[in-house]
Amino acid sequence: MTAALDPVPPALDTPGRRRRPLTVARMQLVNLPVQVGMPWLILGISFAINLVIFALVPETPGEPKVTGGLLSIYIFVVVAHLVTMTQMFPFALGLSVTRRDFFTGTSLFVLVQSAVQGLLLTLLLALEQATGGWAMGLHFFGVPYLVQQNWVLQWLVYTVPFLLFSFVSILAGTIFKRFGQLGMWTASIGLLLLGGIAAVLITWQQAWPAVGRFFTATPAVLLVAGYPAIVAALAAAAGYLFLRRATA
Repeated sequence: MTAALDPVPPALDTPGRRRRPLTVARMQLVNLPVQVGMPWLILGISFAINLVIFALVPETPGEPKVTGGLLSIYIFVVVAHLVTMTQMFPFALGLSVTRRDFFTGTSLFVLVQSAVQGLLLTLLLALEQATGGWAMGLHFFGVPYLVQQNWVLQWLVYTVPFLLFSFVSILAGTIFKRFGQLGMWTASIGLLLLGGIAAVLITWQQAWPAVGRFFTATPAVLLVAGYPAIVAALAAAAGYLFLRRATA
């Protein structure tokens, strides 16, 4: 059964085969307008809308101009990688790409894409700070809680959420390819039940103040980069396990 799903025997582990993940990573660029261009287009539109809105709104002394428009680029990552699993994965299998090579190449693309986009956001934050918030005190890229003094930490704060959203989306796609709609509904209901049970237990133990203190006392770099990196790694591992038995 395993041989049927991943037919390349160890004897064929040639240098050419070891380059196949790179081929898969380059294959993602075929869908470049969706994978890279569309998220930045949406972010640009969000940025332009916020510039116009805050230029028209009268200033309130002591109240910063903060917007959550930056989240738009992360949300679109979920859509992009669902397309990767539902459309590109069957296409790759049709070209005799193994599941392992497909997952390795896709993960490589996600890592590079996340690192580059995190760097671009860091540079845009530097530009925002240099221009005094686009000459109007606007915090679009520099959400106050997320701004770090160290530029490496700032890059991590921007980059790791890309990894989290990407690998969770890939995991969702592999669940769909492996178990179909029933699997997606089961996973969704299971997550809903776990969240409900956690809320009930916290309420029963009267622990909501402790939960609030955890989020307020924990450094942003841990909440946005540290813990999400662990979740992203777990999602990637689970996605690979499901993908080994997924069908086109």
